[in-house]
Amino acid sequence: MKPTRLLLLNILLLALLPAVGARAQALKPRLRQVVSPPARKEKFQLYLLIGQSNMAGRGMVEAEDTVPNRHVLRLNPGGQWEVAKDPIHFDKSIAGVGPGLTFGRFMAAADTSVTIGLIPCAVGGSGIDAWTPGAYYDGNKSHPYDDALARAKTALQAGTLVGIIWHQGESDSSPEKSSLYQQKLKILIKQLRADLQAPNLPFVAGQLPAFQLTKTSPDGRPQINDAAVRINEAVAGLQKQVPHYAFVTAEGTADIGDHTHFNAVSARLMGQCYAAAMQLLQRPARRK
Repeated sequence: MKPTRLLLLNILLLALLPAVGARAQALKPRLRQVVSPPARKEKFQLYLLIGQSNMAGRGMVEAEDTVPNRHVLRLNPGGQWEVAKDPIHFDKSIAGVGPGLTFGRFMAAADTSVTIGLIPCAVGGSGIDAWTPGAYYDGNKSHPYDDALARAKTALQAGTLVGIIWHQGESDSSPEKSSLYQQKLKILIKQLRADLQAPNLPFVAGQLPAFQLTKTSPDGRPQINDAAVRINEAVAGLQKQVPHYAFVTAEGTADIGDHTHFNAVSARLMGQCYAAAMQLLQRPARRK
């Protein structure tokens, strides 16, 4: 009997393994509710979400990330509006919790008379050079800048674009790339505003987290990643050079264990920080 029981136990364990391995995906919504946006464009405020994987989100989806809010919609891959639930991005199958949904919820809470439309366009692994007109990114066979611009124009048929949030820089954290980062980001902001015909469009960028500011040396010891530090200096420095621009720090955030991606709690914290910075940028315009 004992060998038979052992065999049955092994079979049971093998049957359970797929369910355990899929636990991170279990809460991802299988059904999405397509809805009609507000009839008045000024009441449908749009935000473009761009950058790489930490904007797209790699945190584990939990119950709170799938609670619907009728005031927060997202533009799905097919160009339809639907009630926003994480993951809102779709760059890769591993997309999870990023800052976007929390950002949308906080922006909606600040003005309950409007509906927030999120336009997710981040692409995991994409360097800043991929975010130029015509550039092709082989990582997911896409044209990040061109695709984002096309999706933004689709969204503009129903609403009004009022801001952009950007989190990127991990792929440019090398000595040669980081030295050019500030100028390239400055050009990107100018290009987006020109192509979207919105010269004063608020733009908020995020800094890299502390867990990316160190790297392991050849002898196994941690050392400062000067290139990542330079990226953060570039992001902060643009506040003195670019109008209608702000940045947020990644202070107090933690990773999912890979020293690269925000966990879900940290991604939500970043979303809250993006919203606070965006609201400050928009405040002068609201007084007029």
